[in-house]
Amino acid sequence: MSGPSVGVVIPTRGDRPALLREALAAVLAQRHDGRLEVAIVADGGDPRAVCAQVTDLARGHRVRVLGNPGGPHLARARNAGIADLRTDLVAFCDDDDVWLPGKLAAQLAALRAAPGADFASCAIEVEYGGRVVPRLAGTDRVTRAALLRSRMVMVHSSTFLFSGYRVDESAPGGQNEDWDLALRAAGRHPIVHVDRPLVRVRWGRSHYATQWAGRIAGLEWMLARHPELTADRRGAARVYGQLAFHHAALGHRRAAAHWARRAFGRRWAEPRAPIALAVASGLISPRRVLGLLHARGHGI
Repeated sequence: MSGPSVGVVIPTRGDRPALLREALAAVLAQRHDGRLEVAIVADGGDPRAVCAQVTDLARGHRVRVLGNPGGPHLARARNAGIADLRTDLVAFCDDDDVWLPGKLAAQLAALRAAPGADFASCAIEVEYGGRVVPRLAGTDRVTRAALLRSRMVMVHSSTFLFSGYRVDESAPGGQNEDWDLALRAAGRHPIVHVDRPLVRVRWGRSHYATQWAGRIAGLEWMLARHPELTADRRGAARVYGQLAFHHAALGHRRAAAHWARRAFGRRWAEPRAPIALAVASGLISPRRVLGLLHARGHGI
C-alpha cells in the first residue's frame, strides 16, 4: 500500500443506528491505496451498544468503537478519535452524513498537487425535506479571509481531511469548533478545496439545529477567539444577524433588537436582521424560517 494512512472519526450518540451504518458503509467503500482506519466514538452512548450496531459492517476492516471520556462533548469526542487513530491523515464524518464515491481519492490527489497544504475540504450536497441541493465554493482554495467573510457551509466538518490539528475543546456545547478549526488551518495555508459535491449533508437530523442558547454561546466564543471576525463589515453583519435571530428564537426581544441594529450598522442589506425582527415580533416562527432556508440548501 503506497498511499498515506487515513483515519476517519465518526462521533455518534448511538440513537440513530441506520444512519450510522450508512455513514460507516460509505466510508469503508472509498477506494484508497493506503491503510484506512475508522474510530467510532460513542459520544454519550454505550460503546457496547454502538459496537453491536456495526459489527457486521466492521468485519474485515480496521474499525474500533471508543467511549468518550468525560461524557458527551463533540470536540472531545473528535479528539479522542484523533488520538486513537495515529494515522498520517485524519478525516471527520458525522453519523448523519454520507461520503459519496470518490471523495477520499479526490481530496488526496488535491493535497498531493498542493505542496505545503495540510487541510482539504470539498463541496457538499444538502439533503432536506426530500430535496438535494448542491453547495459549491466556486474556488479550489479557501483562504482565512474568505472564512472570516462567510462561514462557507461547504467547508463542513464531514468534508475535513487534514494532518496535525486537534479540535479546541473549549468550544461551548460543540458549537463552531469546526469553523474555528478551519480558520486555524486556513491561517497556516489556504485550504485545498475540491469543488465537487462529494459529501451528502443531511439537515433536519442534527442534535444542534435548534439549540438557540448554545448557538449564541458558540458565536460569542468565536467573536472572543477570533476578534478579526468584526473587521470585515459583511462578516460582522452576518454574525450579528445570527445572534439577533437566535435571541429572537428564545423570545429575547430586546437582545434581538440590539443585535439587529448592530447588523444594520455594519451592512444595511444584511438579510438576517429583518428576519430576526420578524421572529421577535411573532410574525413567523424560527423553525419555519429554518425550514424555508434549509429547503434551499441554506442556513441562517
